[in-house]
Amino acid sequence: MQQQTDDMEVPLLNDSNSNRQKSLAPERDGFSHQQKDSEGSMESPNLEFEYGDTDSFTAELSELYSYTEEPEFSLNRDYFEEDFKNHVKGRRWMELSMEEQRAYVMRLLDALEVTDRDKRLKVARAILYLAQGVFDECDTETDVLYWSRHNVFLLYDMGIFTALLELLSMEIDNNQACSSAVRKPAISLADSTELRVLLSIMYLMVETIRVEMEGDSPERKAAREAFKTELGSPLYNGEPFALLLFTMVTKFCSMNAPHFPMKKVLLLLWKTILFTLGGFEELQEMKVRMRELLNLPPLPEDSIKVVRNMRAASPPASAMELIEQQQQQKRGRRSRRPLVKQDSLDTYNERDPFKNDDARDEEDDPEDVDSGIEGEVDPLDRDVIIQPPPPPPPLRPPTERVSFPKGLPWAPKVREKDIEHFLETSRNKFIGFTLGNDIDTLVGLPRPIHESVKTLKQHKYVSIAEVQIKREEELQQCPMTMGEEEVEETPAEILYLGMLPSLSQYVIALLKLLLAAAPTSKAKTDSINILADVLPEEMPITVLQSMKLGIDVNRHKEIIVKAISALLLLLLKHFKLNHIYQFEYVAQHLVFANCIPLILKFFNQNIMSYISAKNSICALDFPHCVVHEMPELTAESLEAGDSNQFCWRNLFSCINLLRILNKITKWKHSRTMMLVVFKSAPILKRALKVKQAMMQLYVLKLLKIQTKYLGRQWRKSNMKTMSAIYQKVRHRLNDDWAYGNDIDARPWDFQAEECALRECIEKFNTRRYDKNQNTEFTPVDNCLQSVLGQRVDLPEDFHYSYEMWLEREVFSQPIQWEGLLQAQ
Repeated sequence: MQQQTDDMEVPLLNDSNSNRQKSLAPERDGFSHQQKDSEGSMESPNLEFEYGDTDSFTAELSELYSYTEEPEFSLNRDYFEEDFKNHVKGRRWMELSMEEQRAYVMRLLDALEVTDRDKRLKVARAILYLAQGVFDECDTETDVLYWSRHNVFLLYDMGIFTALLELLSMEIDNNQACSSAVRKPAISLADSTELRVLLSIMYLMVETIRVEMEGDSPERKAAREAFKTELGSPLYNGEPFALLLFTMVTKFCSMNAPHFPMKKVLLLLWKTILFTLGGFEELQEMKVRMRELLNLPPLPEDSIKVVRNMRAASPPASAMELIEQQQQQKRGRRSRRPLVKQDSLDTYNERDPFKNDDARDEEDDPEDVDSGIEGEVDPLDRDVIIQPPPPPPPLRPPTERVSFPKGLPWAPKVREKDIEHFLETSRNKFIGFTLGNDIDTLVGLPRPIHESVKTLKQHKYVSIAEVQIKREEELQQCPMTMGEEEVEETPAEILYLGMLPSLSQYVIALLKLLLAAAPTSKAKTDSINILADVLPEEMPITVLQSMKLGIDVNRHKEIIVKAISALLLLLLKHFKLNHIYQFEYVAQHLVFANCIPLILKFFNQNIMSYISAKNSICALDFPHCVVHEMPELTAESLEAGDSNQFCWRNLFSCINLLRILNKITKWKHSRTMMLVVFKSAPILKRALKVKQAMMQLYVLKLLKIQTKYLGRQWRKSNMKTMSAIYQKVRHRLNDDWAYGNDIDARPWDFQAEECALRECIEKFNTRRYDKNQNTEFTPVDNCLQSVLGQRVDLPEDFHYSYEMWLEREVFSQPIQWEGLLQAQ
C-alpha cells in the first residue's frame, strides 16, 4: 500500500506546485489555446446527459467497429454478393420471400461446416453482411437498421448462433494461431480476422435481440425470451456463455493469446451480462419484488427517478450550482491571484440570512472547487469582498421551479444498529447499565429520549442484505435444525457458481485492461497490448492518416473503459441483490487487486477534458459510413471533431467508476481509510467541476464518508462542499459525518475487519457450494459387518493382480503396532 501511496502522491504534488506558480504569475487577458480547450466545457450550461444502461442503439453499434476496419464493410458485401448471385440469380435479398431467405441462410449454415478455413471465413463474412443489414440495398440508415433487425432474428431462428459458438471455441483453442501471435513482434488487425468476424456477428445478434422495439411481433418477443434464457443457462459445455468470454479475457491478459480482439470481447461480455441479468430498471423491479417476498416495508423512493430529477443547478442554490454559475461568467477573461481565505468568503455570503434564495443564486460567490489544488480565485471574488452587494435581480419566472421537489431529495434512513448504539449510550448515561440489543424497553429514560427513539424507528430501514446476513448466521449455527437451503437458480446464481473457481483471475484481468486503457496510464514494456484489434498492417505515412489513427486509438481505449466499468457495476449490483456475500466476495477481490487506487488514478486528470473529448469521426461511424458517400477528411475537420457538448461514453464511464468506488467502500472503515491515505479528497473535488447532477451526487457521497477523517481544518475550509453534501446526499439521522464525533472515527483494526469479512465469505461459499466438505454432520456406519459387506466397485482386471497387490501392500509392509498404540 505504501508503494501505491507514493505513486499517487507524485502527480498531486506536481499539480499543486504548477498551479501555485500560475497563481503567482501576473494577470493576463487570455490563456493559451490548450487551456481554452480543456476548460471550455466548464463555461457551458448543464450537461443534458441521461444516464441509462447503454447509449443509443446506433451509437452502440458504431462502437463495435474501429475506423481501421472500414474497408472490411465492402469486403463483407463482395463475398455475400459473389455467393448470392451464384444461387439466386437476378434478384436482390429484399425481393426474396421469407421461405427463400430461410433456405439461403440454411445453405450458409451448411457451408460453415467445411474444413477449409478460408472458405469458412468467406461464409462468415457473408453472414456478417446479412447481420449488418444488407446496406448496399438500402438508401437510409433507418432501412439498414430495419433489415439488420429482420435478418438477425432470421439468423437466430435458423440456429446460426450455436454454429458460431462452436467456431468461436475452435478459434480460442487454436494453439497454432496463439503461438504465432506470441512470436510476432507487432500484432495487427490481420492476426484476429476470424475472431473479429465471429464476435461481430454474435455482438450484433445479442445487442439487436436485447433491445425491445414497440412493433415487435409475439414471435420476436418469444425469441427474445428464449435467447435470454439460452445465454444465461449452463448450456454451453455446462457453463453460461459469459464464462467462455471471461476465459478469453484471462487468456489474453496472461499473454497466451495476444491477438484476441479485446474490445469486441468486452463489449460482447458486457451486453451478454446486461441481457441475461437485466439492466438498472430491471434491478430496481427485482429489488421491490424481493422486499415483498421478505415481508420488508417498501422502498421510501425510487432511486432512479430521484437521481434523474436532480439538477446540478436548482434552487435552493447549492455549492456546485454556484460554481457553475461562476464559470459561465468567466467567458471573457480569467485572471489568477493568491487564494483568498475561504472563511472570509463564507462570512460575507452568510451576512444576510433572510436574503431571498433566488437573489442569493445570483450573488453568492462559491468556493473554488480546487481550493488548495489550483490556488486560484476569480477576480469577481475579490470584488465581492471589497464592494457592497449589488441590488437583488428580479425573481425568476415560477415555471423554472415546477419540476423541483420541495425539501431534500432523499428520505432519511436509520439502521437498527444505529438505534441500538443510541440506546446503549443513553442507558449508560441515565441509568448506568445496558440491555444489549433491546430497542423496545425505554424504562428510566427521559421523555426526549423517548421522542428520539420514536423518530428513529419511523425512519428505520432494513435492507435485504441485513436479512440475508441474519439468515446465513442461523444456517451456520443450526445446520441440522434449519435443514438444506433452497437456492433459486437465477441467472445471477448460475453465473456466480460458474465464476467462483476463477473469480480472482477474472477480476485481476479486468482491472489490468482498465489500467491499460486509462488515459492517465503510461506505456510500459511489460504492460498488455490492447491495440491489437485497432492497429492496421501498414502504419500511417501521412499526417492525416496519423491523426485518424490517433483518434481511433483514443476512441478504442474509451470504449474499453466504458465496457469494463459497466460490466463491473452490473456484476456488483446483481450479486448484491442475489446474496450479499457474493457481492462482498467480488468487492474484496477488487480491493485486493488495488481497484481503489486505480480508480483514483483514473480521476487524477483534467476530467473536464476527458468528458468533452472529441475522439470520434461521425462520417466513419456505422451505419452512416455505409449509406452516405464519404466526405473528404481534412486535418482541420478531424481536429474540430463533432459538435456534441460532451462525450456520452466518457461521462457514462466516470459515473460507473464512481458508483463502483461507492459500492466497495460503503460501510467499510478500512476502505474509507484507503481513500484518505491515497489523498482522494482533492481528486474528487476536481471531479465536481462536471456540471452533471448524478456524477456530482456520487462524488459527494465519497467525500461524505471520509469527512470525519480529514480533520476540522479541511471541513472549515470546504464549507460549501459540506453544504452540497447536506443538500444532495441521503441523511443518516444519527451519523455525525460532519463533526467526526462518531465512534467509528476512532483508530480501527483494519486488517481484522477484512479478515472477519473474509471468514464469513468463505463459510458462506463452503456451506452453499462445496458439498464435498460437508462431512461433519454425515451419519457414520459403526457396524463392522455392514461396513465389510458393502459392495466396492473394482477395476475389471483387478482379480488378475489381486495376489500381487496383497503381497506388495499388505504382507511385505511391516506393521508398527507400538505406533498404533501410541497414536491411540
